[in-house]
Amino acid sequence: MPGARTSLSMPSSPPTPPSASSANRGLDASVLLLMAIASGLCAGGNYFNQPLLHSIALDFGVSETTAALTVTAAQVSYACGLVLLVPLGDKFERRRLAVTLMLLAGLGQFISGFAASIHFLFAGIMMAGMFSVAAQILVPLAAILSDPSRSGRAVGLVMSGLLLGILAARSVAGILSSLGGWHTVYRLSSITMVVVALLLWRKLPTSRNPAQVSYGEVLRSMGVLMRRHPRLLSRALMSALAFASVSALFSTMALLLSGPSHGLSDASIGLVGLAGVAGALMANVAGRCADRGWTREAGVACVLLLLAGWGCFWLGETSLAWFIVGMLVIDLGLQGLHITNQHIVFELEPEARSRMNAVYMTTYFIGAASGSALGSLAWLHGGWPTICVLGIVLALLCGALLIRDERSVAAR
Repeated sequence: MPGARTSLSMPSSPPTPPSASSANRGLDASVLLLMAIASGLCAGGNYFNQPLLHSIALDFGVSETTAALTVTAAQVSYACGLVLLVPLGDKFERRRLAVTLMLLAGLGQFISGFAASIHFLFAGIMMAGMFSVAAQILVPLAAILSDPSRSGRAVGLVMSGLLLGILAARSVAGILSSLGGWHTVYRLSSITMVVVALLLWRKLPTSRNPAQVSYGEVLRSMGVLMRRHPRLLSRALMSALAFASVSALFSTMALLLSGPSHGLSDASIGLVGLAGVAGALMANVAGRCADRGWTREAGVACVLLLLAGWGCFWLGETSLAWFIVGMLVIDLGLQGLHITNQHIVFELEPEARSRMNAVYMTTYFIGAASGSALGSLAWLHGGWPTICVLGIVLALLCGALLIRDERSVAAR
C-alpha cells in the first residue's frame, strides 16, 4: 500500500540510526544481561503488592478488596505509560529516555515505601507503574541493536529477565515483608532502581531515531500502523485476553493462599510464585522457536497450557500441590504466547518497533488491568470457583482469536 505510506506526515520507516548500524550488531552479552536486569526491576516493581495485599489491608485498616485494587492501579498506570511514553522511543535518544524513566519509577517506589496512608500508596504505585515502561523501551531496543537473525533470541533474553524480575519480585517482597514489613520492599527497590539506571547509562549504546517529528505526530502514527497491519491488533488482543486470564489469578491468589484453606504467610505466598520461573525459561525457548518460524505451533501449545493451568487451579482451592503445578503451567503458556506474539508484531514493520510495541503492550496491559478488576469482582461475588470460571472463559476467547488470526493469514 504505497499510498498509505506517503500520506503520513511522520515517516513510519525512518533510516536506521548510526548507533544501531552494523557496528553495534551482535550486542555484547553483558549489555543484554544488564538490559534484562533493568527490565526485570522495572516490571517487577508493579508486582510487589500481590503477595502483600493482606498486610497492606491490615496496616491501613482497609478491606482486602480495596487493597487488591492497588494491583489494578499499577496496571492501569503502566498502560498509560505505554501509550503516552513508549512511542517516544521512535523520537528521542533511547538510552537517555530509558534511564530517565527508570529514575522516575524509582521515585515512585520511594513514595510507596514511605506511604502513611492508602492514598499515598496508590499515588506511589501509579507513579512507579507509569514510568516503569522503561522496560518497553529496552525490549525493542534489544531487537534493534542485535543481528536480525538473532533478534528473537535477544528479545527472549531481555524478556526472560523481565519475567524473572516479576517472579523474584513476588518472592522477595514476601520475604522482606516478613523480615521488616511491607514498606521495606519499596524502600530497597527505589535504591536498586537508581543504581541499575546509572549502570545502564554507562553501558548501553546510544540509539536515536533521526526523524524530527512532533509528539502528536508520533501518537497519530500509531493509528496508521493499526490500520495498515490488522495482525498487530489481533495479536495484541490475543495477548490481552491471555494476560487478563492470568491477572484474575494474580490479583486474588494472595487472598486464597492467606485464607483458611491454606493459611500461608506473605513469605510463603511469595515462594509459591517461584513456581512460575519456568515461564521465564519459556520466553527464551519461544524466542528461538519464533526465529525458526514455528509461531503457529507455539501459539496453539501455549493456549492449551493456559487452559490446563486453570484446571489445576480449580483443584488448587484445597490442594497447594495442584496450585503450584498450576502456577508452573499457566506461566509457561502466558509467557510463551507473549513472546511469540511480540516477535510477530516486531516483524510487521521493524523500523516502527517502538510504536508497534506501544500499541501491542498498551492493549496487553489493558487486558491485565481488566482481568485484575474482574478478578476482584469475581472474588467478592463468588470466591475461588468464580475466579476459575472467569480465567477459563478468557483463555477460551484467546484461543478463538488465535484460530481466527491463523485462518485470516492462511487466506491471504
